[in-house]
Order: sequence, then C-alpha cells, then structure tokens
Amino acid sequence: MPRGPRLDAPGTLHHVIIRGIERGQIVSDDKDRKNLITRMGNLVKETGTAIYAWALMTNHAHILLRSGKSGMPGFMRSLLTGYAISYNRRHKRYGHVFQNRYKSIVCEEEPYFQRLVCYIHLNPLRARLVNTIDELESYLWCGHSVLMKKQTLVWHDRDYVLGYFGRTEGSARKAYRNFIMEQSTKERQPELTGGGLIRSMGGWSAVRGKRRQAEQEMGDERILGSGAFVQQLLNQAAKAVKYQIASTDSHQSSAEYIKAVCAKEGITEELLKSGSRRHPLPRNSGDTILN
Repeated sequence: MPRGPRLDAPGTLHHVIIRGIERGQIVSDDKDRKNLITRMGNLVKETGTAIYAWALMTNHAHILLRSGKSGMPGFMRSLLTGYAISYNRRHKRYGHVFQNRYKSIVCEEEPYFQRLVCYIHLNPLRARLVNTIDELESYLWCGHSVLMKKQTLVWHDRDYVLGYFGRTEGSARKAYRNFIMEQSTKERQPELTGGGLIRSMGGWSAVRGKRRQAEQEMGDERILGSGAFVQQLLNQAAKAVKYQIASTDSHQSSAEYIKAVCAKEGITEELLKSGSRRHPLPRNSGDTILN
C-alpha cells in the first residue's frame, strides 16, 4: 500500500525516526556524531524548529520536534542531505546513507508529550549503549543529558520540556528523572512508533475498550492521537489538497488565456514571456509600426 503524504504545518509536533540504508550505520565514530548533532543545532536556529527530545544511535535516530515556518520536511531534507554528503566525503564512500523515506508521526501533544520525551531518551539504555540511568545522564548523544544539565546545547528547548514536570528547575528535573526511571521499567511501547488505529489510540488496551463499547474511532498510521485529533488533521489535509488543486486549475486557465491571446495577436508565447520591449512584426502590409 502506498504511503500517504506528509502531514505538516508550522507548529506541528512530530516524532521523527531516521534509519540507515539497509539497516546500516549512520555514524561511525564520535566525530560523525558531533557532525550530525551540530548540523541539527545550526538548522534549528535557521528554521525556527524546536527540538524537545533526541537520541542518536548507531544505525538510527529519534527526534521529537515542532516544525518551524519552513516546515518539517524542509528541515529534515537539509539535515539528512548535508550530513550524508559530508559523511560520504569523510569516509570516501558513495551512495545513500539513510533510507529514502524517514518515518514521521504527527503527535497529539497533551496526552503523549511526556511519554514521548522519555521513550526517545531511553533508547540508548534499551539498546545497551549505556547500562544505567546514571550513565545515561552523561551520555552526550542523547537529549537526556541536556535536561539533566550534564551538557549544554542552547538549541535544545529544555525549558519547555521541564515545564511539563514542574514549576522550578530543581523540582522539574527531579520529577522528570523519577518519571523516566518509572518508564524505564516498562516494556517497549509500540503505539509510540507503530501504525494505524493502534498507534492513533495509544495502544491495544484503548482499542479493545472502544470495541467493547462498540464505538468507532478514526485511525491513521501517520498520527498518534485521539480519533477527534486524527479527524481534524485529515480534514485540514483535505482542505490543503483542495486549495492546491484550485490553484492548479487557475494556472491552467491563465495558460489557456495567454495562448489564445497570442494566437489572436499573431505573436509567440516565448516573446510574451521573455519580457522583451521590442514590438512584434506587423501581421500584414497594412499595419503600421509605432516607435
């Protein structure tokens, strides 16, 4: 089944997952890791994108971001293309570094924000790149170290994230650490990265509950959120497509009008589009050329 178009608008919350081509590595050493993270930070400043959580693994990476004015696809295209070129140049290789299509999930913020932050930041622990939560705090290639103030990255919006956990720096960090420790004891949560109705509703338990109540709920593999949230996004996407089609129709009508006028006046479309100020040749011997 073909995948649907990206759902995006300025201010949309996305969980983005990028993977190496054929499950291959996307970083070879700390120099590569530094390169990728530095590029992401520079693009945050250029595009107005907000980064709330991130984790860089060996063959994939997770990012929780809010798209800026230029949109999430533009941000990701610049990040992945620029990094891939530099990675290939450094390692004297050719070809793709990343899978052609990264995964992006539009997320309903209020029910899922805290869980998403912790899910993403726990990836190095679950992949055994570190052995404990204490080690995770000092792991430089994950946003958890930024939230715990073990490293400083000005482009990581730690204040927004900690604002979900407390009203002061100290209380927020303590509450966040307690929450991530609690989340670390739970099994993997496939609804945060899975697809269809299961993801949209936040897991099998919610799906079964709705089925028992004989309630219908909208689902979409590109969205994590309630049925109402899914429906709202799909309606917005449909309106955007309708507007684009209307614009295309208008463009076609204009092109047809230009073609008809040029035929009537005996000039070429190329001459009209060139912007030239020279007058066309007379259509017959009775015409007068005006200077």
